[in-house]
Amino acid sequence: MKKTLVAAGIIVALGVAWTGGAWYTGKMVESHLAEFVGQANAQLAQNSPESGLQLATQDYQRGIFSSHLRLIVKSADGAKSSWLKPGQNVVLDETVYHGPLPLKNFSLIPSMAVVNSTLVNNDLTRRLFELTKGKTPAEIATRIAYSGATNSDILFNPIAYENGDDKITFDGGKFELEADKDGNALALTGGADSGQLNVVNEFGQPVQFSFKNLKADGESKLTDFKERIGNQKLTLETLAVAVAGKELAVVDGMTIDGKADLSKDGKTIDSSLDYSLDSLKLQGNDMGSGKLALKINHIDGESWHQFSQQYNGQVQALLGQPEVMQDPALYQQKVTAAFFDALPLLLKGEPQVTVAPLSWKNAKGESTFNLDLALKDPSTAAAPPQTLAEEVDSGVKSLDGKLTIPMDMAIELMTQVARIEGYQQDDAHKLAEQQVKGLAAMGQMFRLTTVQDNSIQASLQYGAGQVTLNGQKMPLAQFVGLFGMPDILSPAPAVPQTSPAVPPLPLAPVQP
Repeated sequence: MKKTLVAAGIIVALGVAWTGGAWYTGKMVESHLAEFVGQANAQLAQNSPESGLQLATQDYQRGIFSSHLRLIVKSADGAKSSWLKPGQNVVLDETVYHGPLPLKNFSLIPSMAVVNSTLVNNDLTRRLFELTKGKTPAEIATRIAYSGATNSDILFNPIAYENGDDKITFDGGKFELEADKDGNALALTGGADSGQLNVVNEFGQPVQFSFKNLKADGESKLTDFKERIGNQKLTLETLAVAVAGKELAVVDGMTIDGKADLSKDGKTIDSSLDYSLDSLKLQGNDMGSGKLALKINHIDGESWHQFSQQYNGQVQALLGQPEVMQDPALYQQKVTAAFFDALPLLLKGEPQVTVAPLSWKNAKGESTFNLDLALKDPSTAAAPPQTLAEEVDSGVKSLDGKLTIPMDMAIELMTQVARIEGYQQDDAHKLAEQQVKGLAAMGQMFRLTTVQDNSIQASLQYGAGQVTLNGQKMPLAQFVGLFGMPDILSPAPAVPQTSPAVPPLPLAPVQP
């Protein structure tokens, strides 16, 4: 009896402690709420200034074991432009389960709180709820540690939607997002099993897009110069497109793997992008596989930050210009101009670009392109360039490029292209052979390529105003002259009153 009373007393004491702890951590959550929202708004302003959005809280109600509030995403105060129209907002319903042992997602690891977030159905989000038949499209359960670090389980609910000829099915997806207390270090993992979209194109034909096994895995951190570095990997097992019930394209085994790391001095960034494709089929024809290995090293960190600020600032300014936003061609022109205006900032660290390789492979061989390009900071030039060679030398230290295309591989590729165009196998092969041999002959005629070991080959090196094309050295001006281009920076020569006509180079007729 005595032991029973003791045990009951211990249970009561633990219950009181848990209640008191929950009440205390509930107070802590309430006191830190403004801080959390302020940090989120600061990150929005820094990472997505063009969005013109901000967060706010509403209807906070604190209880002993849990609290409730609403998180509002709306247009930022004073924003010139925003992704949301005036009066529009996205609302998240938030239930906060207090620590030290939150009732939601119970764990023996003490936590300040677990926050369960669900999207609210309103005028802006109603279409999403139609896709999920009234269920919330996404649910997020976030565990907040006493250190301020967070771990979020993100669930995208399945979609089964049909409206006439339009149909969307999605098996749902799960992701996990981890962040430190300041949001500087982030990690995201997860994926989705499959999805399918059926629509009708402008010709009245049913079109189907589908994918299988999408996976994402990445982590990043914020540098001292306020830019993110880290590793990101995206894999997709299959992506398929069909038109009118016939297979148009199937992509298998696509992988994108990007990395960005700081150099030892912490001032420059070394980055790489590896892209691979295991198989591409067009209308059932095997087109082969491909890969790209790209590296860009010695990017000056501060210059990269200045580039980002200038470029993003100019793009954001375009959002407030209705005449630009209503004209897609003009908008793209302005965005391109903004990029090239800011581009010289990226050359301050004198980056190095390496492609090793860009390749495409089929059953008959593999074509490869390799490039090594070392750049210079044009602002360090002693005087403004007066010739094309001086202009190139002001931005390029050296260049070394090599191209190899096995003729059998090229013929096989062009045979598959001809089959897609409707030719039978024998005719397709003959046409492909003729096209590839004609291309090789034309390349040799213009001295752009050579043929060695049954491969079309080309090599180009440049440095200090000198070009070496397929082993032949020449000044840059002579190389440019091969293409009929003048040295645009040099003074134009006087034009004589009369000059003999120069006949064009004879070209062989194109055979049918």
